Amino acid sequence: MIKELQLRVNLIEERKEDILLFKAAKKLDIARNEINAVKVLRKSIDARKKDIIFNYKVAVYINENIPEKSEYIFDYKDVSKAKEVHIIGFGPAGMYAALRCIELGFKPIVLERGKNVQDRRRDLRAINQEHFVNEDSNYCFGEGGAGTYSDGKLYTRSLKRGDVRRIFENLVFHGATDQILVDAHPHIGTNKLPKIIQNIREQIIKFGGEIHFESRVTDFVIKNNKLQAIQLQNGTEMAVNSVILATGHSARDIYELLHKKDIALKAKSFAMGVRVEHPQEIIDQIQYSCSGERDELLPAAAYSLVHQVNNRGVYSFCMCPGGFIVPAATANGEVVVNGMSPSRRNNKFANSGIVVELDIDKDFKKYEEFGALKGLEFQKDLEKIAFFAGGRSQVAPAQRLVDFVDGKTSTDLNETSYQPGLKSAPLHSLLPKIIGGRLRKGFAAFGQKMQGYHTNEANIIGVESRTSSPVNIPRKENLEHPEIEGLFPCGEGGGYAGGIISAAMDGERCAEAAIAKM
Repeated sequence: MIKELQLRVNLIEERKEDILLFKAAKKLDIARNEINAVKVLRKSIDARKKDIIFNYKVAVYINENIPEKSEYIFDYKDVSKAKEVHIIGFGPAGMYAALRCIELGFKPIVLERGKNVQDRRRDLRAINQEHFVNEDSNYCFGEGGAGTYSDGKLYTRSLKRGDVRRIFENLVFHGATDQILVDAHPHIGTNKLPKIIQNIREQIIKFGGEIHFESRVTDFVIKNNKLQAIQLQNGTEMAVNSVILATGHSARDIYELLHKKDIALKAKSFAMGVRVEHPQEIIDQIQYSCSGERDELLPAAAYSLVHQVNNRGVYSFCMCPGGFIVPAATANGEVVVNGMSPSRRNNKFANSGIVVELDIDKDFKKYEEFGALKGLEFQKDLEKIAFFAGGRSQVAPAQRLVDFVDGKTSTDLNETSYQPGLKSAPLHSLLPKIIGGRLRKGFAAFGQKMQGYHTNEANIIGVESRTSSPVNIPRKENLEHPEIEGLFPCGEGGGYAGGIISAAMDGERCAEAAIAKM
């Protein structure tokens, strides 16, 4: 017999061996020796009160053994001589599309503009140390996409778009710890994700798929509204049947190419703002109601904040406890910041994007001439402002938090995790009013919700501008573009995902749709 239970464990109890077994037996009113195992299904922390509680959802195996194998089986077969599906981009959407193609007996041909995870490291070092951005290999482009070297957070609200558990089990199958199957807010970490992505790559190649790095797609050959071929930067032309377009939310050249060819696009609402960075100890003390260091059993504290300012949401985005801020520009002449955390989340800083909802129909009147790309052009301009304010390098403009809210230029700045460095700048006046004005009110409100959050021990750093795509590539119910037969927009780049898991699920769906059309 298997019984599912909800168990609550306090900090003192959490230190005790077999506490879940003891509590399960007591709750079920049975002897402990009748229980063969207690399997944790979900774990979360409730720190709303001073007495912190660990909430467990468990499966109790009563006179029954835990199955040795997962119920999820990934049946990969040799597809080296099978029909081909071309996939542009090797982020989460592209990776999972390729794996799903193999499961269904089709050969994925992946074209990735960037480098593999190992070679990509040198280009990241160049951004941080030399302030040079390789436009094809950076924190956004390359094997694994943006998530590879910017955190690997796996939390998603997209529970109706596919089998979330299947995506997680597949990550475990390829080397992730099974802890991601349990945690309420699962996270792999930037230090561990590259190896898992390498394993996925090797799996695809082992079963006959192809992955071509440093292969940027520069044109589409279309005849009678059907995609016939794709052209690469090196001049190669490849005939295609179905193409899954999984290029990510920063592949501006793809949006511009589609726009130039009069292929339907839509401007899309999105959000932009800044990164805020506190000492992790401050966030721990606020969230855990402690003084000094947090209890060793507790992870680096996170937070989630939202406030309405003038009918727009101001909210935290991609919160990284124990993390780092990284330069996420995809071209020279722009400054973009993002956050990441290693698996242990043991850095001394906490950072989060704090962004403002932007309405594509109301906020971009000066950019109407750009049509579907108006949000993209606004995004570019904000990143250029940050570039010049930082001193025309990857140094980022920054301000102490209270100074920003009060409209004062900071005379000096706090220590930071951002390697290229910071330069004091009046972000309160540099940011457009629709963003800066709302952020200032939002931060003041957050300080009331979290006592100690509104402090000059925190820096705000600009700009957090790549939260999601400002462009949507439309598609029909069968996931195919409404005008171009054989083109399947996918993942974050198409405007259909908002993170690793939702992009992976969309990749699987697009693979199934592309194959169904062949």
